Order: sequence, then C-alpha cells, then structure tokens
Amino acid sequence: MALRVLLCSCLVLQGFAQQPKTPQTPQPDPQHSIKVQVNEVIVPVTVTDEKGKFVSNLDQQDFQIFDQGKPQAIRFFTRERSQPVVIGFLMDLSNSTRTQWKNFELAAEEMVIQMLPGGNKKFSGYLIGYSNEAELMVDTTTDPDKILEKLRKVKPGGGSALYDAIYQACTSRALVQGEPVEPRRIIIVIGDGNDNHSSKSLDEVLEIAQRNLVTIYGISTTSYGFTSEGDKNLVRLAEETGGRVEYPLQDVYKDVPGFLSQPRDEGNYAIQPGTGGYTSAIATSIFRAIANVTGEVTTQYILRYIPDNTDSTRQFRNINVKVALANVKVRARKGYYPFAPQ
Repeated sequence: MALRVLLCSCLVLQGFAQQPKTPQTPQPDPQHSIKVQVNEVIVPVTVTDEKGKFVSNLDQQDFQIFDQGKPQAIRFFTRERSQPVVIGFLMDLSNSTRTQWKNFELAAEEMVIQMLPGGNKKFSGYLIGYSNEAELMVDTTTDPDKILEKLRKVKPGGGSALYDAIYQACTSRALVQGEPVEPRRIIIVIGDGNDNHSSKSLDEVLEIAQRNLVTIYGISTTSYGFTSEGDKNLVRLAEETGGRVEYPLQDVYKDVPGFLSQPRDEGNYAIQPGTGGYTSAIATSIFRAIANVTGEVTTQYILRYIPDNTDSTRQFRNINVKVALANVKVRARKGYYPFAPQ
C-alpha cells in the first residue's frame, strides 16, 4: 500500500509495433492525423544537461541530423508534450523476478495508469508477459483497466523469452492508424534482460525493432548487489533504438552512508526490513525510475527528414544527431533500415 501511495502522484505520457491484424484497432481522431512519405525517417531525440535534466526549449535550428555522414534537411520538427504513442508493456514473468515481484507488479500498474489516461485515444498500450514463452495477454487498447486487470492476475515462474516478446510486439498485435509516425512506438521492458528460452536472437529482434521504428526502454529488476548476465543486452536494445535503462533497485542505498561497510547484528540493512522506511526507500526509487522514463518520452523532440541519398538496398543506415549547445547529451536512435520487413 505504501508503494502505491508513493507511486500514485504524477505524470502523463505516451508509446508503438507492426503487422496487420483486424481486431478492434483503436482509431485516433482523423482531424489530428498527419501524412508522411514512405521514405521519411522519424527520429525522436532526447537532450539532457550535465545533471541529467531534460533540455526542452530548443528550436529546429539548434539541431543537425546526418544520414550516412551527410547533412539532411529537417522537414518536420516538434517539441510538443503529450504526443500520441503506443506503448508495449513487456513484463518479465520468469523466476528471477520472484524476490521483488509485488513491487514491480505495482510499479507496472502505476506506469499503465500514468501512460494510458483513461478515455484519451491519443495513448494506446498492450501487455506481453514472457517466461518460457511470450504471450500477448492484452492486445492494443486505450482502456488501461484491461491491462491492469491482467497484471493483477499473473504470477512469475519459469524461464525467460525476452527476445520472442520483443519480436511479438513488433509483429503480432493490432495496429493503430498512423503508426509509426503519429502515434510513435515505445516498448518498456520490466525485467533483468536475461533470455534463455527464445527462438529469436538478439540481433534478429534488434533489427526488427529498428525496421519498425521502435524505441525500447528498460526498468531493470536486478536487485542491489546482484548482476544480471542479460543487462548488457538490455542496454544494447535500448541504446541502439534511442531509449535507456533505469536501475531502481541498484540505487536504493546510494545516499545511505555505511551500507555494506558497517554490519549490524540484525542484518546488513541500511533501513530495517519490515519498516515503513524500507518500503518507502524502494517505492521512491522505483517511482523515480518511472518518472525518468515517462518524463523522457513526454519531453522528446521529434525530427523527420527524407534522405537525399537513398538507394534501393536494405542496408542499415547510420544516423547522427547534433545539437548546437555545449555540455549536453543527445540521445537518438543510431540508425534505421530504409524498407519495412516483408
């Protein structure tokens, strides 16, 4: 309960995937839809300062974009908040999540509530759970209650098929009219990045995510003092698609002096387990991770351009975005494929 109270205080958001499916696809307001040319490239960009705070007051002339090293003309630019998105919530249901399962279940629920404000057709989402297999548990919807109801019923157990879950998110759900431009496509993986049951490989799912203009974020479930073999893979998926990974349980004790250096008879805890302080510390850290992800998606710049030197190949093309401002960090997808998958 303490976690839910702490988590339930702010934010509004947005989200993503591909392959036609006929079932009751949510339809955005046609008056607000936009047209985009087939060969137009969409690049969400995040700019942060030295302290990691979002820089949200830049204009189009502050940006330069390079395709295969050649400067491109930006045809469309926006920094509006609350841009339409489709969000895939990918929930790790493997045995590795058992320790902190209740915390991350409640965190996932809160993300759904914040990112899918009920009744707003600009924001859609879907739920995929993965353990030994990946399962589309709730197809694309604007109704957060459908996802919340399913989240409250699932239980962890088994292996981890993360890559199959990402592949499924990109190929096997109902689409929203206007994807991947308006709305954009986002995946949020709540897990540790491990995979031991997928039929797809890391390279395969990274390519299909890039082809489908998907941005991947991660909320790591790896606990303090532990490491995950899959962490580097989760980081690669996020960074190469323009996203990031948050580590809420790794930072719980960073401001508590003496943790792991001053053992106590009761156990080596910075805050006594079972107390409100311990629950509050975990809740605050998870909430911060959620705020970072939702804040980034809502404060991104969107750039679009038509490459002036495309050819008929399907080779990966590198993108580089630069900002005319010192001491900032620019995060964007590292590249794209000129054609969608067959």
